[in-house]
Parts: sequence; structure tokens; C-alpha cells
Amino acid sequence: MDTIDQLIQDLKAKLQNSTTFDELEKIEIDYLGRNGLVNEQFQLMKSISPDKKKEFGAQLNTFKQKVTELISIKKESLISQTDSSEQIDFTLPGKKFSTGSLHMVTLAIEEITSIFNDLGFIRMSYPEVEWEYFSFEALNFIAGHPARDDVETFFIDAPTHEKYGKMVLTPHTSSGQIREMFRIKEPPIRMINIGKTYRPNSDATHNPMFHQFEGMCVDKNINITHLKGTIEYFAKAFFGPDRQIRLRPHHFQFTEPSFEIDITCGVCGGTAVVNNIKCKICKSGWLELGGSGIVHPNVLKAGGIDTSIYSGWAFGFGVERTYMMKDGLKLDDMRTMYGGDVNFLEQF
Repeated sequence: MDTIDQLIQDLKAKLQNSTTFDELEKIEIDYLGRNGLVNEQFQLMKSISPDKKKEFGAQLNTFKQKVTELISIKKESLISQTDSSEQIDFTLPGKKFSTGSLHMVTLAIEEITSIFNDLGFIRMSYPEVEWEYFSFEALNFIAGHPARDDVETFFIDAPTHEKYGKMVLTPHTSSGQIREMFRIKEPPIRMINIGKTYRPNSDATHNPMFHQFEGMCVDKNINITHLKGTIEYFAKAFFGPDRQIRLRPHHFQFTEPSFEIDITCGVCGGTAVVNNIKCKICKSGWLELGGSGIVHPNVLKAGGIDTSIYSGWAFGFGVERTYMMKDGLKLDDMRTMYGGDVNFLEQF
């Protein structure tokens, strides 16, 4: 018992001199660890005579309880001396970090790519910073066309190229048509070009930066029925079998004849009314997907294609606008996609 009393006094002295949790942890291991002092004392039980084992065991249990108590008291003392902002409760469960996911626009791009891959189209990607020539001249935009004004296009403050003119943030993926014809040189061409485009406007259905996907098919004997059939296939695959499309005559510089392609609105179901109020998105039951048409001969010639042999069609749709028309999504403001609200984004 005298030995145990001395061990208790030694422990008190060590605890008195310890000032950190690391020092206290070392003392706790030295006394209560698997190879600690308490277990060493219990090993002595083997050498104790049977008539004294019970008394010796009781003393050792009292010793162990006293060691545990003194260490616990010291731990509480150190915690009380620690600034509240530095205290750590090691008994709390760890934080569970949520698993990330792809952005809805990325998911839409992957789905669009997959649908057109099934039709034999290859996906290409062309520059976001482009020359005027590829964005306008080669696409049959004459000098002075309104689209070439700085209220419609972002111009880059950079030296003007002798042949290709000024640099711009590409206003549409249609510039990829020319670059793809330059690359292929000889049809057939079945290309889908997906990338970021830029225009200086912003509202519920427009964003200064948005993604666009451009489809183009050039081959022998291509006509409007091939265009309509392809877009109808895409619409049914992407939006669902109940959605309808229509081709509405329009004018684009780089196609002739040209069409706006509309689809029944996914917010109001084509009724133009939501909760007895005119639909904020479509206002008519129809939504404009984008422009399309038969590629203008001047554009084919700019791409080095023989127009006496080949013809083609092309279209350009906004990825965000197209995704907004998904059944059940009922997203009425494109800008929400880029607001950074995790509660919104984690739904996709």
C-alpha cells in the first residue's frame, strides 16, 4: 500500500507540472495504457500469495480509479483554462461532406451530344474568341449589318488582322460551320459544335454568356425534310414524345430559306396560361428554340464547298434556353442557373 501511495503522489506531481493536452495525453498513456503502470501493477498479482490476492486486487482497483479520477480532473482543468474559440470536443462525430455533381448545363450538353451521336454527328469545339471574318463575312453578313454593331457584339481591344478583321467574343457557334468546312474539305459533314457565346443583353431568357449548340449537315441532295426530320427526332428525344415543333419562316443571313424552330412551352404546356395569368416565358404557348435553314450558297463557297454538287442545312440553339423547356422543370428565369444557389443546383 505504501508503494501505491507513492505512485499516487508521483502522478499528482506530474499532473501539477503538465500544462498542455499533449503532455496530459502522454501521462494518461504512461499510467492507463496497455503497457502502462497500472497494468504493470496488476501483473504482480501472479507473485502474490493466494491469501493476500483479494486484498491486493482491491487496492489495485482503488489505485486505478484514483488515477482515472485525477487525470479526468486535470483534463477538465485544462479545458476550463482554454479560450472557448479554441476548444475542441473530440467526442463529436465528424462532418459529412456532400458529394458534388455536374452543373445542369453540363448535364444538358452531355445529353444533347449523346442524342446527336446516335444520328452520326461528331461533336466539335471552336474558339470563343473569334475573328470577324468567321463570325460575319464568311457567314454572309455584309458590312454595316446590325449584328456587327457594338450593342449586339462584344469586340476585343486587340490589333486588327489584315484579312480577318477585328476580334470578338464569338456571338454564335455558327463560325464553327466555316472552320469545320475548312477542316473536312470534302463532304459529307455531320457536325455539332457546342460552346460558350456572348451577347450584351440580360433578362429572364437571355444571359450575356450562354452556351449554344450548332448542327450542320452537308452532303448531296440535302433538303428541308432532312432538317425537319432531324430536329423533330431531337425534340422527341430531349423533351419527350408529347412535345410538338413547328418551322416558322424567318430570315437569317447564312441560310436560305430560313426558319425559326418553335416548340410547345414546357411551363404552361402550350396553353399560354399559368394560374390564370399569361405565361411569363412563352406568352403564346410556343417557345423559340432557335434558328435554322438550308445553308446559303455563299456560306458553302466561303467554306470551299462546291455548291453545284453539295447542299446542307444548319441550326443554332441555346443550351440554357433549350434546357428551360424540359418537361416538369418549370424554370422561368435563365439567370437562376448561374446564381450559385446550392439549394437550387443540388436538385439536378
